[in-house]
Amino acid sequence: MLMANLAIIGASYLQLPLIKKAKDMGYVTHVFAWAAGDVGETEADYFYPISIIERDAILEKCREIGICGICSIASDLAMLTVNYVANALGLTGNSMEATRKSTNKHLMRQTFEANGDPSPRSLEVDADTNLSALRLNYPIIVKPTDRSGSRGIFKLDSPFGLEEAVQAAMTESFEKKALIEEFADGQEYSIEYISYKGQHHFLAATLKFTTGAPHFIETGHREPAPLSEQTLQRIQAVVPHALDSLGLENGASHTELKIDDCGHIRLIEIGGRMGGDCIGSDLVRYSTGYDFVRMVIEVACGYAPTFEQVERPRTVESRFIFTQDDLNAFEMLRREHPDKILKVVDYHPENIGHTTDSSNRAGCYIVEI
Repeated sequence: MLMANLAIIGASYLQLPLIKKAKDMGYVTHVFAWAAGDVGETEADYFYPISIIERDAILEKCREIGICGICSIASDLAMLTVNYVANALGLTGNSMEATRKSTNKHLMRQTFEANGDPSPRSLEVDADTNLSALRLNYPIIVKPTDRSGSRGIFKLDSPFGLEEAVQAAMTESFEKKALIEEFADGQEYSIEYISYKGQHHFLAATLKFTTGAPHFIETGHREPAPLSEQTLQRIQAVVPHALDSLGLENGASHTELKIDDCGHIRLIEIGGRMGGDCIGSDLVRYSTGYDFVRMVIEVACGYAPTFEQVERPRTVESRFIFTQDDLNAFEMLRREHPDKILKVVDYHPENIGHTTDSSNRAGCYIVEI
């Protein structure tokens, strides 16, 4: 038994697989988050009611504890603290420059453009920008510069509503700025990688289903994505180059991209962390057999990731509940084919009809197809 101290940033249900896996591996879990009654508060060996943005307070406590690693999954905001503490304590992580580039969409776009990575053109705006003076080629996407989870995203086909969309996106942004970018046609996918000391290892490609315009809230995911070997090879040429451009050398990464009818790849964004919506924590394991969560912990603690299949790979989907029809479909499947349901991740039927982004959908379950 290791009995080494591992720090985990965040205590929501998203971090629960990470906390449980760390405990199974023999680590003592020290979890940091604002006290809100989340599941991680009681699951952790030790919980500290310190907000995840209080980086220096967390650093001081981690120095006092004596940790061997620090990590988080599915949260861009948490990665700012993870890498700040890792750098200060000489632990495995990514540089703060790489962290800034991978958590700020404007800096990311600038980096992609400077390094020749295929990405939509964009511009940053704030409260002082004269929107009427901008020459934009519609359709466009408006989004916050520094948020995830489909928050504050709008598609516009004309200038009508531009001011309102920009204001809404800036309201969601931590730095109160928005990005206006050209709309990229094509099917959206996410690509999951694990990296260690600059070596990038492809794990899975995920087909993404969304509500479409205007907000593009994700309704489900399928792994493995139905892609040809040739397309996968092209993806595996584009994504590692972009990871190098951003300077992401260690840990999980979640790349969102689109592929149009001509096969052109456009990078939408890359997060230096595991994908949310059960992609990293569950779908990768079910579809590949690899324990992605374990890999994240191993890398955070300075070890090469273990590529050992822990279960039979299969084709799986995560499905999210938005409407009463979605709930009825879930209940029917649970009655008639319960063996197809691999996991019920989240279930909040009271949210039906009130979904505004990925944080307040009414439920999520994973099925074998």
